[in-house]
Order: sequence, then structure tokens, then C-alpha cells
Amino acid sequence: MRIAIAGSSGFLGTRLVDDLTGTGHEVVRLVRHPPRGPSEVQWDPRAGALDPAVLSTVDAVVNLAGANVGRYWTPAYQRKIRDSRVETTATIARAVVAARSATGGPATWLNSSAVGFYGDTGDRAVDEDSPAGDGFLADVALAWEAATVPAEDAGVRVGHLRTGLPLVREGGLLKPLLIPFRLGVGGRLGNGRQYLPWIGLPDWIAAVRFLLDRADLAGPVNLTGPEPVTNAEFTRVLADLLHRPALLPVPRLALRAVLGGFGNESVASQRVLPGVLAKAGFAFGYPDVRAALEWALTHR
Repeated sequence: MRIAIAGSSGFLGTRLVDDLTGTGHEVVRLVRHPPRGPSEVQWDPRAGALDPAVLSTVDAVVNLAGANVGRYWTPAYQRKIRDSRVETTATIARAVVAARSATGGPATWLNSSAVGFYGDTGDRAVDEDSPAGDGFLADVALAWEAATVPAEDAGVRVGHLRTGLPLVREGGLLKPLLIPFRLGVGGRLGNGRQYLPWIGLPDWIAAVRFLLDRADLAGPVNLTGPEPVTNAEFTRVLADLLHRPALLPVPRLALRAVLGGFGNESVASQRVLPGVLAKAGFAFGYPDVRAALEWALTHR
């Protein structure tokens, strides 16, 4: 399969590209800098520029592009978070539609989204049939997913990858936690009762490949592990694997002071279940958080 990937330089994109090329697929990387080789094609999502001819040669598109949410949120940075997702997706949608009109273009498009779609769910379990929640990230996810509608109307199978928290040492949730935990000053966030929608990195990659192959699956798909755990349980397991104590909770007020608006989101409870994957028969290789964390701590 020939697959165009946007956001290929991020910690998820890099690993997905390595996996796909290692299993015989041909990857076309959409990059913002001048191409450094035949596998790269330059585009400019800010200007809405992507040559439809590029997509006319691929079987599928995977879009993982978007600014990092795990930093201090100013109003300007919130606009960047939204625009880096919605404008990028809209640019791809226009190119997909043009490619389909000319030569057929890609039949499949997997577009990144997030479990932030559901807002704070408390103790309530949610799946893909659940409605959107409230909050900034929920609003972003709604606009993000809506930007693919022109491609869906053109007959493209679109999957929305509502990704949770992939566990990998070099990025995501785990990277900022490891230093304090290894120093023995790690702890739960807030009261620790909020649910974390984690997923093992190998399962995230396997799920994307699964969805590329399953022509019968479209719409929202939660990329989360089958057993969400509370932050307190996650903290306990991580501390145990690192052979360190976890005695110093991080107060909610401190998170707000350090992270701004993201401080509130970081202690939201999201008990998100992978309903679509479960019903489709996807087999998780790392179905519990201990197994996923053990893999993350021993692999790069």
C-alpha cells in the first residue's frame, strides 16, 4: 500500500513510518521543509497548499499533524492548537477531493482526533456512541473531525483516530513524568481519582494498521486500552516498576499555575473505552496498564 503521512516527524508519526516501511508499505511523507529525498513531498498547510497530484498516487492518507497540547496555554497558543489541526485537515480534504475528481485518489483517510472529544466523563464510561463533551479540547475535536466532511462526501472512507495517551518514554504523558519519578518525588495528579485513557504504543500502531486494512470501518474510533485506570492506580504501577516511592501528589492549583488552561485538562477524568476496535475483533497485545508501561520503560 502507498500511504501519505502528515505529521510524520512526531513521536507517533516517526514510529508509524518505521513500522509501515518495515512491513513493506511505501510511505510518502508530507513535510514543510524542502524535500530531502524521494519519499518526501513539501506542502504548506498554513497557506492551504497541497498539490492534489501527490494524493492521486496514494491508496491512503494518515494525518497526525497538530501542535503539542502539553504545554502552557495562552489564548494565542490555544489558537495555534486549533488551527494546526483544523486548517491542516481542511487542506488535506481539499486535495483529497480534487484528487478524487481527477484520477480517483485515496480510498481511505485516517485523521487524528483525540479523546478530548468527550470532555470530562468522571466515573462514566464512554465509547464512540457517546456525545461530545464540554471544554476547549472537545470544541477543537468537533471542528477537527468536521473538517473531513468534504472528503467523506466525495466517497472517501474516513476514520477519526480518537487517540488517548500512548505510552512511550520519548513523548506523550510518560516523558515528563519519568524525571520526578526516578528522583523519588513523583506522585498522583490532583486527587488521583480521574481516569486516564492510556494505550500501549505497539497497540496504537497495530490499531492504525488494522484500520488501514478494514474497509468496513469508518467514523470515530477510540485508540485507547481496554482497561482505563485512575491516575492513582497509574501512579502506583509506574512507581512500582521504577522501584521508587510515589508520595508527593501534585495539587490542582500547582498544575494550573504551571500549565495554564492545560492544567485543568490534565486532571480531567476520561474513562474512554475502545468500543469499535473491540467489536471488530482487534486483539490488544498490551491489554493492561502494567504490561503497557513495562514495554514503554524497556523499549525506544
